[in-house]
Amino acid sequence: MGEGVELMMQIKDLKTGTANVEVEAEIVDVEAPREVNKMGRALRVANVTLKDDTGTIALVLWNDNIDKVQVGDRVHITNGYVNSWQDKTQLTLGKFGKLDVI
Repeated sequence: MGEGVELMMQIKDLKTGTANVEVEAEIVDVEAPREVNKMGRALRVANVTLKDDTGTIALVLWNDNIDKVQVGDRVHITNGYVNSWQDKTQLTLGKFGKLDVI
């Protein structure tokens, strides 16, 4: 592979268990953040809907990442992973994932 070649994924290809996800998509919906208590810490979590030419997927954002985005933003996700919550496929950043507004 030559340098600078990126293997951008498409939303339709994201299945539960997919790791090292790199995708660019548009934010088409942002749910109101909710507070959860995790190990004695109050955290904020919100689901946003990402859309590309191939489909949509929920992206779970925590704390400061929620404030970075709004509907209409185009984002680049690096090192995300796909899991399932309540039988719904979702993309999450985990500890090592990164979100950039482009």
